[in-house]
This record gives sequence, C-alpha cells and structure tokens, in this order.
Amino acid sequence: MHFVLVHGAYHGAWCWDELRTELERGGHSSTAVDLPNEDPDAGAERYVDEVLQAVPRRTDAVVMVGHSLAGLTIPIAAGRTRTSMTIYLCALLPVPGLSWDAQRAGFGTGFEPSEPAVAHEDGSASMTERGAIEVFFHDCPPEIAAAAAGRLRRQHWKITQELTPLRQWPAVRSAYILCRDDRMVSPEYGRRAARLQLGIEPIELRGGHSPFLSRPRELAQTLVVVASR
Repeated sequence: MHFVLVHGAYHGAWCWDELRTELERGGHSSTAVDLPNEDPDAGAERYVDEVLQAVPRRTDAVVMVGHSLAGLTIPIAAGRTRTSMTIYLCALLPVPGLSWDAQRAGFGTGFEPSEPAVAHEDGSASMTERGAIEVFFHDCPPEIAAAAAGRLRRQHWKITQELTPLRQWPAVRSAYILCRDDRMVSPEYGRRAARLQLGIEPIELRGGHSPFLSRPRELAQTLVVVASR
C-alpha cells in the first residue's frame, strides 16, 4: 500500500518521518506532503494542489491520511485522485456549505497550556516550544518533543475562514482515529464527527495528539490494519 500523509497546523512533512520508517519496515511506501502553512493566501484549494502533486504518478489508489487541520483538505483531494481510503487522525472535519469557523464545532478539550499560541499582526499564529510540547507532544520522549516543537512554523488561517470547497464527501472508504488523551482535538468531538459526518464508529488509541511521534509503530500497524479491511 502507498500512504499519502498530510500534516496539520504548524507542522511540516518532517513530522511523519518516524511513521514512514515503520510503514517501510512493514513493506509499505509513503509520501509526506509539505503544506504552505506560512502563506496567508493559501486556502484549501492550494493545500489540495500540494497533496495532488505529491501523489505518485505510477501507483495504485492511495490511502490518504490527514492529521488534525488536514481533515479539512483530504476529502477534497480524495475526490480528485486515485484514492482507496481516507483516514482522519485526530482530525477536524468540514461541513459542505460552511467554513470551519462557522461550524462552531466545539472541538476543544479545555486544556490550557502555560504558554498559549502567539497571535501575530499579519494574522498568523505560532506556538512557543513550551506550549507546543504541552499541547501536541506531552506524551512523546522529551528529546523528540523538544526537537518537534523547535521545528514548528507559523500558521495562517484562510483554510478555516473560507467556505470549504467540499461539495460532497468522496465515494471512498473512510476511517477516523482519535486519541483518548488528546489535548488539542477532544475525543468527544472525534466520536461525534465520525458518527454524524462519516457514518462510522471511530477507532480509539491511547495517547496524545501526535501518535506519529509518540507511538509510530503502533500507529503504523493501526493504519495498515484499517486500510487492509
């Protein structure tokens, strides 16, 4: 199987490196997409273009995995390329006809980091290293958490502010994976969104928001099992 891995807010393609190693160990290939987080004009269509350009030209239908904010992108991309399945990982889900902000989806967990995200005059936001570790990487080994937090980028928010280009859900299988100790996207939101918007029961893993760094082998095994069903 070939997995196309799409990262969430603030991150980059680098965040999938450990997971890609585990997938390769199991005989599977992958592509990690690098999204233009720092471009104020980049919304869903630009994000989708980046995903489509990353899909290998000579491959069977891919399994598309979207983490967190990437849940707003992968259903659009999946409808425009050879896709066998979409897997939403601790992800936000769009509603056709609405922007993400207009949903008022109540996805938060109530967790307050000691250092919140920093809002910038250009409309972007960034995470301090301490805040990022507390929210995204709290269950990762300390050296991995620190390294990941130091690589985060600024994030612009056109993709959450604009009306989603998604008109209907793609005609492919889907799965939703939530993490029970997620401090960013609440498990309650994940269960509700999976059932109401995808019509499926979510798969529940232990741990926090970034299992590709905290438990890459467990996540790789889960992705392969889910995609093989």
